[in-house]
Amino acid sequence: MSLSTFHGTRRVEASTTPGAAISQDDPSSRLLSIDVMRGITVGFMILVNNNGQNDMAYRAMNHSPWNGFTPTDLVFPTFLFIMGISIVFSFGARKARATEKSTLLVHILRRFVLLVLLGLVVNGFPYFHLETLRIYGVLQRIAVCYLLASLLQLLTDRLAPRIALLTFALAGYWVLLRWVPVPGQGMPGRDFPLLDPNINLTAYIDRHDFPHRLFEGTRDPEGLLSDLPSFASTLLGMIAGWYLKSSQSALAKLEGLTISGVLLLAAGLLWAQSFPLNKKLWTSSYVLYAGGWSVLILAACYFALEIRRWKGRWTYPWLVFGTNAITAYVLSELLSSAVAVFHVNPRQSFQEFVYSGFFYHIGSPAFGSLVYSIVFAAICWVPAWLLYRRHIFIKL
Repeated sequence: MSLSTFHGTRRVEASTTPGAAISQDDPSSRLLSIDVMRGITVGFMILVNNNGQNDMAYRAMNHSPWNGFTPTDLVFPTFLFIMGISIVFSFGARKARATEKSTLLVHILRRFVLLVLLGLVVNGFPYFHLETLRIYGVLQRIAVCYLLASLLQLLTDRLAPRIALLTFALAGYWVLLRWVPVPGQGMPGRDFPLLDPNINLTAYIDRHDFPHRLFEGTRDPEGLLSDLPSFASTLLGMIAGWYLKSSQSALAKLEGLTISGVLLLAAGLLWAQSFPLNKKLWTSSYVLYAGGWSVLILAACYFALEIRRWKGRWTYPWLVFGTNAITAYVLSELLSSAVAVFHVNPRQSFQEFVYSGFFYHIGSPAFGSLVYSIVFAAICWVPAWLLYRRHIFIKL
């Protein structure tokens, strides 16, 4: 991990995000809309991960318990989608500087290892019980998708392989969950319900790979097999990045993004009739549906910032988060763990004490939970702002 400082008026580098565009000398290779969208995504990620009390929060502020979809379920696939775009721009900038492939490969592998290790630190903090340390995690999934996408971009920048891999990942994952028997349980849809929470191939593999190390006991939302459709979410971003770098006019790109977003939403909803939307299993229909929303959000940001040039103070908070994205996320996770394990009395953690004592009585309990989330996100924004002010961007 390295720390870089830049002075002057040069455009801010989004170096904390894996695959972020890296060209300091060519501002035309940067899209402000991507940086702002990344910041909005990270800010919302911190917001929904830190409710005052999950069972009191608004439904939109929690993941869907199983099948279904809430706005919170959009956060992670959108981050992977943006990472896919950033990888395309990043490698384009390095290619313009004639960086050797061997140098890029070392950079990719180093970043992959650092992300995995950082994910293990987040999982273990503050006690690090190695016998039950969770191996899977958000940063680990980001690392896997970053590795696969970067190796693909290193091999080719053509569109056809991306579409082929996207099709293979989505169709292959559907075949695995729908038509491959679960050992000792039978065939999905015949011997047990399709996408049963505990009886499915993804959960079976995770229980056998890492027993007693899963986030939900019998399963893990960032399990091994579901890395396949997660990579598909990143591939959607790579396809969008290829499209944004094309020679078409800005208005033509906006039209293409809008139509593509609507078609992805429709395809996701259609497939969901037989293969339900499910974030915890990262079903193929979920990839398409969430991808549709991600593309439409990108279209809105592109319209506002690249076409209409509505740039101003409203972008500042999101640039602060977006240009040190992983740093802000890691700090939020460490702070969340700290306030949960530190107890002010035998019955209450510091987090429970603060929520029940100061936020629970603000309007309804759900509204109080939302205010708590906003305050928590604002606290996490401060160190990111201090880094941004000093033009310090922590590179993985």
